[in-house]
Amino acid sequence: MEKTCRTIDDYISQCPPEVQGTLQELRSVIKEEAPESAEKISWGMPTFVYHGNLVHFAAHKNHIGFYPGESGISSFKDALSEYKSSKGAVQFPYTRPLPLQLIREIVRFRAAENAEIAEKKKKPKPL
Repeated sequence: MEKTCRTIDDYISQCPPEVQGTLQELRSVIKEEAPESAEKISWGMPTFVYHGNLVHFAAHKNHIGFYPGESGISSFKDALSEYKSSKGAVQFPYTRPLPLQLIREIVRFRAAENAEIAEKKKKPKPL
């Protein structure tokens, strides 16, 4: 990105036109599955926050990086096996359609996971 982005709209508008639609589609899917989440830019990437970081994404030269964290990758390891991935990230190449149903499942999983962690933090600890 040429300049510092303050919003996800800024980020997407700075991407190549042929990628902007795919990024908007990804953003829409995340919002549909985690409507209570908030948007921000973190680490220079579009980020969704729900009881902490939920997911990030970023446009790269040949792929979209999707960052659901370590649990989001390990819990969907088999479904993600056809994509290049690492401990907390997966690459969705521009040459293939986004796996929208899989992304939906990962976002729902992460939202439930973050909500559960937040709920546990609220409970008073026994003496």
